[in-house]
Amino acid sequence: MAPNDYARADNWLCLPGHNAACDVNEDATVIAASGATTVEKFAPAKAPPIDCFYVYPTVSRDPGLVATMKAQAAELGVVAAQFARFAQVCRPFAPLYRQFTLTALVARMSGKPLAGTVDPKLGYNDVVDAWNYYLAHYNQGRGVVLIGHSQGSSVLIPLIKNEIEGKPVQNQLVSAILMGSRLQVPAGKDVGGDFSAVPLCHKSSQTGCAIAYATFRATAPPTATTLFGKSAGPGLEAACVNPAALGGGSGAAHAYFNTRSAIVDASSQVDWVKGKTIATPFVSVPGLVTAECKKNEVGTYLAITVHGDPGSARTADVPGDVVAGGQVRAEWGLHLVDASLFMGNLVTIVRDQAAAYGRARH
Repeated sequence: MAPNDYARADNWLCLPGHNAACDVNEDATVIAASGATTVEKFAPAKAPPIDCFYVYPTVSRDPGLVATMKAQAAELGVVAAQFARFAQVCRPFAPLYRQFTLTALVARMSGKPLAGTVDPKLGYNDVVDAWNYYLAHYNQGRGVVLIGHSQGSSVLIPLIKNEIEGKPVQNQLVSAILMGSRLQVPAGKDVGGDFSAVPLCHKSSQTGCAIAYATFRATAPPTATTLFGKSAGPGLEAACVNPAALGGGSGAAHAYFNTRSAIVDASSQVDWVKGKTIATPFVSVPGLVTAECKKNEVGTYLAITVHGDPGSARTADVPGDVVAGGQVRAEWGLHLVDASLFMGNLVTIVRDQAAAYGRARH
């Protein structure tokens, strides 16, 4: 397949002057433990000091093995859920790319994989081309945060390794947020494994570092069939950096969930507060969730504890389990809400990192 032309604005979801996917309503209803609600209005930054470059997860419902270069509702929905809120702290960039589709993933999971073959590096090459176009035409020496989830993270990890580490642009890396990933580090270490020069983050004033994690309910930790958290070889482990407590231990998750569902285009309404209909596209539930990095015999993971009160009008649980045939697919953990669980924490971290990056440059 021929390379994409990223000079064409319609090959981008978010780009200055072509920003409809990111210029969306991010208002949230904040639901207190008592069930009381207030509306939190969203406003993007007028002149953000840094950029964010986002690669979205497996969402395309196109019928083939790889997605077309036409934005559908799924791509727009995941940008709203996982990326548009970062416009509070950075200028957003998000290319379309020819990803492996959700259609192909579901077919493979059902034991009926789609026929045909495709270059396994097709999506990666698209993102590299978009990255290089961004650097040449928009970056102008600005700091940049790379943000990905799932397939997006699996694209960004080699991009950082091949296109950023050891090159002058590494000095402009504010951070990399690699959600739902299996980023490998030597056991107990911050650097090595997948990256040779980009360490894990331990405080929000640290720049040039990576945040990586995969979430599981504390009550349902990874088992042998897990898709995330596993080591790739002897002496290695999956990185776990807790956005709710970068320095370690447990911390409160500042979540922003889709009001309607964990799945961005689902029609089901979550019963967030008994007797109330939520009008905003997002909800925040302070005090409901805490998180802490844990290890077991299978791997390293971010354990999610839900502190629900069944006696409260507010929901006592959170969405995010993958359900197929009426059964929870425990091997996925809370993969669907890896980003939603910590969206507020991550925006705050990026704000702090942008300030630290600016101080270091002056």
